[in-house]
Amino acid sequence: MADSKPLRTLDGDPVAVEALLQDVFGIVVDEAILKGTSASEKVCEWKEPEELKQLLDLELQSQGESREQILERCRTVIHYSVKTGHPRFFNQLFSGLDPHALAGRIITESLNTSQYTYEIAPVFVLMEEEVLKKLRALVGWNSGDGVFCPVSLLHHQGSCFSGTWHRQCPSGQG
Repeated sequence: MADSKPLRTLDGDPVAVEALLQDVFGIVVDEAILKGTSASEKVCEWKEPEELKQLLDLELQSQGESREQILERCRTVIHYSVKTGHPRFFNQLFSGLDPHALAGRIITESLNTSQYTYEIAPVFVLMEEEVLKKLRALVGWNSGDGVFCPVSLLHHQGSCFSGTWHRQCPSGQG
């Protein structure tokens, strides 16, 4: 949009930050959550790649975009994305919308932390320890370690490594 003013930085302007996030969250709730989980809506507004590229205008710009353009891009991204929370979306890996999990993801994304040491993420490290304790109890273990893997590839690699380790050291002692 050539006639729109670029969005100025929001640094140091908490009112502008809140207003932008309120608008974006409103779009997410309306378009991705309410419409995206409604059986009367489409799972996806499917377009072939070349047509979708034209509709999205993905060319990187040298200048920022206006607030209105950013909000419109948010709507467009949601409109042309697969709604995995839709009741007619079926996938072997995931489906449905868990509002509690979404709330947790919003918190973790907002804190923008890495969860690998107590110094950088004390609350999350303690939460992880408690979940691991409960999981160990469910299988009858009193002690042990655990790792949360964010990606299925990491799960697979971890199981391969632990299987190899168990074959080489069945007692678990190195």
